[in-house]
Amino acid sequence: MIRQLADPANAITATGLVLSIVGVAFALSGRLEAGVAIVLWALLADHLDGVVAKRTQNRDPRTGEVGKNLDSLVDLVSAGIFPGVTLMVAGDHSIPTVAIAIILAVASALRLSYFNVFGSPGGRFIGVPTTYVLPVTAIVFLLRPILPADAFVPVFAAALVVLAVCHVLPIRVPKTAGAMYAVITLFCIVSSALLIVRP
Repeated sequence: MIRQLADPANAITATGLVLSIVGVAFALSGRLEAGVAIVLWALLADHLDGVVAKRTQNRDPRTGEVGKNLDSLVDLVSAGIFPGVTLMVAGDHSIPTVAIAIILAVASALRLSYFNVFGSPGGRFIGVPTTYVLPVTAIVFLLRPILPADAFVPVFAAALVVLAVCHVLPIRVPKTAGAMYAVITLFCIVSSALLIVRP
């Protein structure tokens, strides 16, 4: 099993898991912005591993299958668990925030499991990808200073509920391709820098 991590793409995916867990640790310690900044780099790893996988010559198909499942598990942690944990901490673990965290986690797990079985017919995802949660979370946190203090948690919670519902709706979403990789990369780098230096 350990040998599967010698594969460059799988190693990058595993790095995303490490970053996600570190992000959860920061969130649990109350450093929410820092946690979001770190997990944005897990999103970058998620995009990079696919590119590396396609360019790895003579890659064992079974290694690719391991990578596919590993990728989904990492997405569950970074986009299904981390945002929910962050919401619970921001909302002082109130019953509504715990309920929303559970809804997001279940919707994410279902969405990822469905994708692993049915794939993306016609080159389009069915349901909004789980990874969309991370840029939305970053945007909400970037807007935090201009939101009324008592509005931040409700806005964040509403965004996560909408995304959780969209994960399981039969919405067809184009795959990320071409210039969008550059846009996502730039967004993650700039957003993480802004969040990490915020007092």
